[in-house]
Amino acid sequence: MSQDTQDFVDLANRLADASRPILRSYYRRRLDIDIKSDASPVTQADREAEAAIRQLISTTFPDHGIFGEEFGKEREDAEYVWVLDPLDGTRAFVTGRPTFGTLISLARNGVPLLGLIDMPVLGDRWVGAVGRPTMLNGERVSARACAALREGYLSASTPLMFDTSDKRRKFEAVEATVRSTTFGGDCYQYGMVATGFLDIVIECSLVEYDYLALTPVIEGAGGKITDWHGNGLKMGSGDRVVAVGDARVLDEALAILAN
Repeated sequence: MSQDTQDFVDLANRLADASRPILRSYYRRRLDIDIKSDASPVTQADREAEAAIRQLISTTFPDHGIFGEEFGKEREDAEYVWVLDPLDGTRAFVTGRPTFGTLISLARNGVPLLGLIDMPVLGDRWVGAVGRPTMLNGERVSARACAALREGYLSASTPLMFDTSDKRRKFEAVEATVRSTTFGGDCYQYGMVATGFLDIVIECSLVEYDYLALTPVIEGAGGKITDWHGNGLKMGSGDRVVAVGDARVLDEALAILAN
Protein backbone atom coordinates (compact mmCIF):
# COMPACT_ATOMS: atom_id res chain seq x y z
CA MET A 1 0.00 0.00 0.00
CA SER A 2 1.39 3.38 -0.97
CA GLN A 3 2.09 6.13 1.53
CA ASP A 4 -0.64 8.22 -0.12
CA THR A 5 -3.17 5.45 0.52
CA GLN A 6 -2.06 5.16 4.14
CA ASP A 7 -2.50 8.91 4.54
CA PHE A 8 -6.03 8.56 3.16
CA VAL A 9 -6.82 5.68 5.52
CA ASP A 10 -5.50 7.71 8.43
CA LEU A 11 -7.78 10.59 7.48
CA ALA A 12 -10.78 8.28 7.08
CA ASN A 13 -10.24 7.11 10.66
CA ARG A 14 -9.99 10.70 11.84
CA LEU A 15 -13.25 11.50 10.06
CA ALA A 16 -15.01 8.62 11.80
CA ASP A 17 -13.46 9.68 15.11
CA ALA A 18 -15.00 13.12 14.58
CA SER A 19 -18.47 11.91 13.59
CA ARG A 20 -18.84 9.10 16.15
CA PRO A 21 -19.22 11.27 19.29
CA ILE A 22 -21.66 13.57 17.49
CA LEU A 23 -23.96 10.72 16.58
CA ARG A 24 -23.62 9.14 20.00
CA SER A 25 -24.57 12.42 21.65
CA TYR A 26 -27.90 12.43 19.79
CA TYR A 27 -28.62 8.71 20.18
CA ARG A 28 -31.95 7.99 21.91
CA ARG A 29 -32.66 11.68 22.29
CA ARG A 30 -35.89 13.12 21.00
CA LEU A 31 -35.08 15.03 17.83
CA ASP A 32 -36.99 16.88 15.18
CA ILE A 33 -37.21 14.61 12.15
CA ASP A 34 -37.46 16.13 8.68
CA ILE A 35 -38.63 14.14 5.68
CA LYS A 36 -36.63 14.64 2.49
CA SER A 37 -37.98 14.57 -1.04
CA ASP A 38 -37.21 10.83 -1.33
CA ALA A 39 -39.30 10.20 1.82
CA SER A 40 -36.23 9.34 3.92
CA PRO A 41 -35.81 10.91 7.35
CA VAL A 42 -33.00 13.31 8.33
CA THR A 43 -32.07 14.88 11.65
CA GLN A 44 -29.68 17.42 13.10
CA ALA A 45 -27.36 14.50 13.90
CA ASP A 46 -26.93 13.66 10.19
CA ARG A 47 -26.20 17.25 9.27
CA GLU A 48 -23.83 17.97 12.15
CA ALA A 49 -21.80 14.82 11.57
CA GLU A 50 -21.42 15.50 7.85
CA ALA A 51 -20.44 19.11 8.48
CA ALA A 52 -17.65 17.97 10.82
CA ILE A 53 -16.39 15.43 8.30
CA ARG A 54 -16.43 17.91 5.43
CA GLN A 55 -14.50 20.48 7.44
CA LEU A 56 -11.71 18.00 8.18
CA ILE A 57 -11.47 16.91 4.53
CA SER A 58 -11.31 20.49 3.27
CA THR A 59 -8.61 21.35 5.80
CA THR A 60 -6.48 18.27 5.08
CA PHE A 61 -6.91 17.84 1.33
CA PRO A 62 -8.40 21.09 -0.03
CA ASP A 63 -8.13 19.91 -3.64
CA HIS A 64 -10.25 16.79 -3.03
CA GLY A 65 -13.90 16.65 -3.95
CA ILE A 66 -16.73 15.78 -1.58
CA PHE A 67 -20.09 14.13 -2.21
CA GLY A 68 -22.23 13.83 0.90
CA GLU A 69 -25.83 12.81 1.39
CA GLU A 70 -26.85 15.91 3.31
CA PHE A 71 -24.86 18.73 1.67
CA GLY A 72 -24.31 17.49 -1.87
CA LYS A 73 -21.27 17.86 -4.09
CA GLU A 74 -18.28 20.16 -4.25
CA ARG A 75 -15.27 19.85 -6.55
CA GLU A 76 -16.97 16.76 -8.00
CA ASP A 77 -14.58 16.68 -10.98
CA ALA A 78 -11.50 16.24 -8.76
CA GLU A 79 -9.34 13.13 -9.15
CA TYR A 80 -10.11 12.18 -5.55
CA VAL A 81 -13.65 12.50 -4.20
CA TRP A 82 -14.76 11.60 -0.68
CA VAL A 83 -18.22 10.04 -0.65
CA LEU A 84 -20.07 10.29 2.65
CA ASP A 85 -23.17 8.96 4.35
CA PRO A 86 -22.88 10.42 7.84
CA LEU A 87 -25.78 8.38 9.19
CA ASP A 88 -26.61 5.26 7.23
CA GLY A 89 -29.72 3.80 8.80
CA THR A 90 -31.51 6.94 9.94
CA ARG A 91 -34.70 4.94 10.47
CA ALA A 92 -32.86 2.72 12.94
CA PHE A 93 -31.37 5.80 14.60
CA VAL A 94 -34.66 7.61 15.10
CA THR A 95 -36.30 4.45 16.48
CA GLY A 96 -33.58 3.95 19.08
CA ARG A 97 -31.80 0.96 17.55
CA PRO A 98 -27.97 0.81 17.47
CA THR A 99 -27.50 -0.63 13.97
CA PHE A 100 -26.92 2.71 12.20
CA GLY A 101 -23.47 3.64 10.97
CA THR A 102 -21.30 6.11 9.13
CA LEU A 103 -20.02 5.31 5.63
CA ILE A 104 -16.87 7.00 4.34
CA SER A 105 -15.31 6.26 0.97
CA LEU A 106 -12.60 7.78 -1.17
CA ALA A 107 -12.99 7.32 -4.92
CA ARG A 108 -10.22 7.96 -7.42
CA ASN A 109 -11.54 8.80 -10.87
CA GLY A 110 -14.87 7.32 -9.81
CA VAL A 111 -13.53 3.99 -8.51
CA PRO A 112 -13.52 3.32 -4.74
CA LEU A 113 -10.01 3.29 -3.30
CA LEU A 114 -10.91 2.89 0.36
CA GLY A 115 -14.01 2.35 2.46
CA LEU A 116 -14.90 2.62 6.13
CA ILE A 117 -17.98 1.44 8.02
CA ASP A 118 -18.22 2.87 11.53
CA MET A 119 -20.84 1.80 14.07
CA PRO A 120 -20.89 4.58 16.70
CA VAL A 121 -22.92 2.79 19.38
CA LEU A 122 -21.68 -0.76 18.81
CA GLY A 123 -18.06 0.38 18.64
CA ASP A 124 -17.20 -1.57 15.49
CA ARG A 125 -15.20 -0.12 12.61
CA TRP A 126 -14.32 -1.88 9.37
CA VAL A 127 -11.63 -0.35 7.18
CA GLY A 128 -10.80 -1.61 3.71
CA ALA A 129 -8.47 -0.27 1.04
CA VAL A 130 -7.28 -1.53 -2.32
CA GLY A 131 -4.26 -3.76 -1.83
CA ARG A 132 -4.76 -4.45 1.88
CA PRO A 133 -6.88 -6.79 4.00
CA THR A 134 -10.04 -5.55 5.69
CA MET A 135 -9.63 -4.75 9.37
CA LEU A 136 -12.26 -4.74 12.11
CA ASN A 137 -11.12 -2.75 15.13
CA GLY A 138 -7.52 -3.35 14.09
CA GLU A 139 -7.85 -7.11 13.49
CA ARG A 140 -7.95 -8.77 10.09
CA VAL A 141 -11.29 -10.33 9.14
CA SER A 142 -12.37 -12.72 6.40
CA ALA A 143 -15.61 -13.71 4.77
CA ARG A 144 -16.57 -17.36 5.14
CA ALA A 145 -16.86 -20.10 2.56
CA CYS A 146 -20.34 -20.91 1.27
CA ALA A 147 -20.41 -23.49 -1.48
CA ALA A 148 -23.98 -22.95 -2.68
CA LEU A 149 -26.82 -20.45 -2.44
CA ARG A 150 -29.00 -23.02 -0.66
CA GLU A 151 -26.53 -22.94 2.26
CA GLY A 152 -26.49 -19.16 2.51
CA TYR A 153 -27.84 -16.65 5.00
CA LEU A 154 -29.39 -13.70 3.14
CA SER A 155 -30.14 -10.18 4.35
CA ALA A 156 -31.61 -6.90 3.12
CA SER A 157 -32.38 -3.68 4.97
CA THR A 158 -36.11 -3.84 4.25
CA PRO A 159 -38.41 -5.70 1.85
CA LEU A 160 -39.95 -2.32 0.99
CA MET A 161 -36.89 -1.38 -1.07
CA PHE A 162 -37.96 -3.93 -3.68
CA ASP A 163 -40.57 -1.50 -4.92
CA THR A 164 -41.41 -2.91 -8.34
CA SER A 165 -42.77 -6.30 -9.33
CA ASP A 166 -39.52 -7.09 -11.19
CA LYS A 167 -37.33 -6.32 -8.16
CA ARG A 168 -39.61 -8.26 -5.83
CA ARG A 169 -39.74 -11.27 -8.14
CA LYS A 170 -35.97 -11.48 -8.37
CA PHE A 171 -35.36 -11.01 -4.67
CA GLU A 172 -38.02 -13.54 -3.74
CA ALA A 173 -36.52 -16.06 -6.15
CA VAL A 174 -33.19 -15.82 -4.33
CA GLU A 175 -34.97 -15.83 -0.97
CA ALA A 176 -36.74 -19.07 -1.89
CA THR A 177 -33.37 -20.72 -2.45
CA VAL A 178 -31.33 -19.69 0.61
CA ARG A 179 -31.31 -21.28 4.06
CA SER A 180 -32.57 -18.20 5.94
CA THR A 181 -33.42 -14.52 5.40
CA THR A 182 -33.26 -11.58 7.80
CA PHE A 183 -34.11 -7.92 7.36
CA GLY A 184 -32.58 -4.82 8.89
CA GLY A 185 -29.06 -3.63 9.59
CA ASP A 186 -28.26 -1.21 6.76
CA CYS A 187 -24.45 -0.96 6.45
CA TYR A 188 -23.97 -3.36 9.38
CA GLN A 189 -25.07 -6.23 7.14
CA TYR A 190 -22.07 -5.71 4.90
CA GLY A 191 -19.74 -5.75 7.88
CA MET A 192 -21.26 -9.10 8.79
CA VAL A 193 -20.49 -10.44 5.31
CA ALA A 194 -16.89 -9.26 5.67
CA THR A 195 -16.65 -10.87 9.11
CA GLY A 196 -18.13 -14.21 8.05
CA PHE A 197 -21.60 -14.17 9.62
CA LEU A 198 -23.74 -13.44 6.56
CA ASP A 199 -23.31 -14.92 3.09
CA ILE A 200 -25.27 -12.58 0.84
CA VAL A 201 -26.87 -9.14 0.94
CA ILE A 202 -29.16 -8.02 -1.88
CA GLU A 203 -30.43 -4.45 -2.04
CA CYS A 204 -31.68 -1.79 -4.38
CA SER A 205 -32.78 1.86 -4.26
CA LEU A 206 -29.20 2.77 -3.29
CA VAL A 207 -26.94 5.64 -4.36
CA GLU A 208 -23.17 6.11 -4.33
CA TYR A 209 -22.90 7.16 -0.71
CA ASP A 210 -24.77 3.97 0.25
CA TYR A 211 -22.47 1.53 -1.54
CA LEU A 212 -19.05 2.89 -2.53
CA ALA A 213 -17.58 2.45 0.96
CA LEU A 214 -18.69 -1.17 0.99
CA THR A 215 -16.59 -2.31 -1.96
CA PRO A 216 -13.09 -2.18 -0.38
CA VAL A 217 -14.46 -3.62 2.87
CA ILE A 218 -16.09 -6.63 1.21
CA GLU A 219 -13.30 -7.29 -1.29
CA GLY A 220 -10.52 -6.90 1.28
CA ALA A 221 -12.20 -9.68 3.27
CA GLY A 222 -12.23 -12.01 0.26
CA GLY A 223 -15.83 -11.35 -0.80
CA LYS A 224 -17.37 -9.86 -3.91
CA ILE A 225 -19.76 -6.96 -4.42
CA THR A 226 -21.30 -5.97 -7.75
CA ASP A 227 -24.45 -4.66 -9.35
CA TRP A 228 -27.14 -7.16 -10.34
CA HIS A 229 -25.35 -7.80 -13.64
CA GLY A 230 -21.98 -8.61 -12.07
CA ASN A 231 -20.30 -5.28 -12.79
CA GLY A 232 -18.00 -3.76 -10.20
CA LEU A 233 -19.31 -0.73 -8.33
CA LYS A 234 -18.18 2.83 -9.09
CA MET A 235 -19.71 6.26 -9.50
CA GLY A 236 -22.88 5.90 -11.55
CA SER A 237 -23.31 2.15 -11.05
CA GLY A 238 -27.05 2.39 -10.50
CA ASP A 239 -29.13 1.42 -7.51
CA ARG A 240 -28.90 -2.41 -7.33
CA VAL A 241 -26.22 -4.14 -5.25
CA VAL A 242 -25.38 -7.72 -4.31
CA ALA A 243 -22.57 -8.59 -1.87
CA VAL A 244 -21.36 -12.09 -1.06
CA GLY A 245 -18.65 -13.71 0.99
CA ASP A 246 -18.03 -16.48 -1.56
CA ALA A 247 -17.94 -15.94 -5.33
CA ARG A 248 -19.73 -19.24 -5.92
CA VAL A 249 -22.83 -17.74 -4.31
CA LEU A 250 -22.53 -14.65 -6.50
CA ASP A 251 -22.64 -16.73 -9.67
CA GLU A 252 -25.86 -18.40 -8.56
CA ALA A 253 -27.46 -15.15 -7.42
CA LEU A 254 -26.58 -13.30 -10.63
CA ALA A 255 -28.20 -16.05 -12.69
CA ILE A 256 -31.45 -14.98 -11.01
CA LEU A 257 -30.94 -11.22 -10.56
CA ALA A 258 -29.62 -10.46 -14.05
CA ASN A 259 -32.58 -12.03 -15.88
